[in-house]
Amino acid sequence: MENEKLILIDDLEIYQIAMDIGDKVWNVADTWDYWKKDTIGKQLVRAADSIAANISEGYGRYTYKDRRNFCYISRGSMFETRTWLTKAKQREIITEEVFNTFIEKLKTLHQKLNAYIYALNKNIKTEK
Repeated sequence: MENEKLILIDDLEIYQIAMDIGDKVWNVADTWDYWKKDTIGKQLVRAADSIAANISEGYGRYTYKDRRNFCYISRGSMFETRTWLTKAKQREIITEEVFNTFIEKLKTLHQKLNAYIYALNKNIKTEK
């Protein structure tokens, strides 16, 4: 254990990607007028920020099972973020280009988050 490198949450790629998505969503929504911020903006920012927050909360838990459960919540927030982005695009608050940029980031995160969950599942089997 002495030689084992302590991995901090900041070292997790899924956390870095989730943080980036949350920051970029904030930057976009921050430019909107009050009505758009108060309706879609708040929901979108909360959902996007929840992705990284749940990864982080799970990472701080004691068991792999707890980590996995928070990753499931994070994945749900990822889908909620996609829904709010879709509404913003349909209501012409964001452009197709901005929407597609976020969707690509979410797809990448989805794949990597699923791989992380898969790894946690393998650890859960050996944790008992």
